[in-house]
Amino acid sequence: MSDETDVAPKATNKADSRPARGLGRGLSALLGDTEATRPTEDRGTDGGTREIGLDQIIRNPQQPRRQFDEADLQTLADSIRQHGILQPLLLRQLDDGSGRYEIVAGERRWRAAQLAGLHVVPALVRTFDDLATLEVSIVENVQRADLNPIEEALAFQQLAERFGRTQQAIAETVGKSRAHIANMMRLLSLPESVKDLVRSGELSAGHARAIISASDPLAAARAIIDRGLSVRDAEKLATKPESSRNPGTIRDDQGDADSKALAHDLSTALGLEVSLAHKGHKGGALTIHYRSLEQLDDLCRKLTAIAR
Repeated sequence: MSDETDVAPKATNKADSRPARGLGRGLSALLGDTEATRPTEDRGTDGGTREIGLDQIIRNPQQPRRQFDEADLQTLADSIRQHGILQPLLLRQLDDGSGRYEIVAGERRWRAAQLAGLHVVPALVRTFDDLATLEVSIVENVQRADLNPIEEALAFQQLAERFGRTQQAIAETVGKSRAHIANMMRLLSLPESVKDLVRSGELSAGHARAIISASDPLAAARAIIDRGLSVRDAEKLATKPESSRNPGTIRDDQGDADSKALAHDLSTALGLEVSLAHKGHKGGALTIHYRSLEQLDDLCRKLTAIAR
């Protein structure tokens, strides 16, 4: 979606004393709720759009988006030269006495305006605290799918660690499920070399999640890329036993062929290593091995479904 389709914040005529609600209703709702719960003092003479010099505007250092495609920026710059900026930037004024403004939403337009040779841009100035600024930036980028998966995960991590937001609260803010937030944040446990492959688009987020528990995630990632594996195949690759022992190996050397076959079938069905130690009329022990809490959760879901 084009960066020219920003949603402008709703105007409010009087303070709203209602408590803050869940914010997973989109960017306009977030801006509206933010203005209601964090009243502004300086909205300009009419609270509307004003022209602000590019040299007075700085980027937000906490902006979750880090990568901007140069070709896309040039295309937007060409459009701005012809049609101007159709949607004003959203800014907040810094309280350091410098008279400068920090971008809350619209960094892509700000960059393209510089390429287009503009000296001023239309902007809406609002008073946001650090939390609201980060939330608006994340929601704007997530709605446009502008963030790569690692940028998105880092943004969620920042909300959690810097502002103490729970995964459920983050989910409500950005309009995603809690499971989506958890899955994205899991990507941050990958080695930096694998995260670089996700950033570049060589490895999808689904493939990356599948190899989090692999003994060598980078080797697994390379195999996925080189062999064009599906996510399901990537999951099987990641759950391969680390030793030369095949899934379903009987730890009791006296196990018979039927027990071995049963263990192998269970291992294939569950996608996990299964050990079966059969002791004849004395019974035995069935052990299912997992390497992460995610694998355990998946196993529990499968067993619960079977029980039903």
